[in-house]
Amino acid sequence: MDDARRFLCEAVALAQANIEAGGRPFGAVVVRDGAVVATGVNAIARTNDPTAHAELMALRAAGRALGTPDLSGCIVYASGHPCPMCMAAMRLAGVEEVCFAYSNEDGAPYGLSTAAIYADLARPFAEQTMRIRHLPVPAEEGANLYAAWKRRQAGGA
Repeated sequence: MDDARRFLCEAVALAQANIEAGGRPFGAVVVRDGAVVATGVNAIARTNDPTAHAELMALRAAGRALGTPDLSGCIVYASGHPCPMCMAAMRLAGVEEVCFAYSNEDGAPYGLSTAAIYADLARPFAEQTMRIRHLPVPAEEGANLYAAWKRRQAGGA
């Protein structure tokens, strides 16, 4: 069995164990240089945290294990098709590849597809089902948040 299949089987096994523990059928494995860095399972039911998806739990654990939020060089193996939130988090973290075992089509009959969310997010803001508004706050002199952050990063006050 090649590495990708082995790690996908590990993600699926984590998902199966999570089902047995009363959780949702999702598991994820973060791998760097052929070694498992971290794993995660969907913990929404246990934590009441709507962001506690398997992939995010694994990313959080990987960041702690590696001592950095930069997960460049990592591959995420997920039992199911990652949702847009998880996919965005993986991109922001620098994950270089994502592999998943079960597709949105596989999950649809069970209410476990995020295909509709992907489709909605592809539309312009004004056409999405969630109301999205940009309401600029007039910046007072020197109160620009982004400029303040950049100064802080550069070692300024």
